[in-house]
Amino acid sequence: MRKIDLACIIDDDPIFIFGAKRMMELSGFCNSFIVFKNGEDAINNLKPMMNTKQPLPDIILLDINMPIMDGWQFLDEFIKIDTHKEITIYIASSSIDPIDLKRAERYENVSNYIIKPISLNTLKRILGGSL
Repeated sequence: MRKIDLACIIDDDPIFIFGAKRMMELSGFCNSFIVFKNGEDAINNLKPMMNTKQPLPDIILLDINMPIMDGWQFLDEFIKIDTHKEITIYIASSSIDPIDLKRAERYENVSNYIIKPISLNTLKRILGGSL
């Protein structure tokens, strides 16, 4: 099982962020992670990283319900950016609304939809490539 070099969490819920970071540490999921509290902060920080060929996240865990710029708005902006690396995006949401699940399928760079909370098994399945 490969280890992720850099993971990114985009979520406004401090409890989820704490839990996800803790699960990543316990499972040896990644070497490091970056956190953004909304989509706007994420785009404003990731875009310059992409343009200057800085190390980019291998995986993004993206919440869809956030203030300022939600996950859908983030995705709409993210897909416009030309990147030198493939970044796998997992939507991590507490929403079980079938409309959200269907909407996520329309984005080809969204690998899967994870219902919160995130577990060690979920992270292991991501690492193994089978979620």
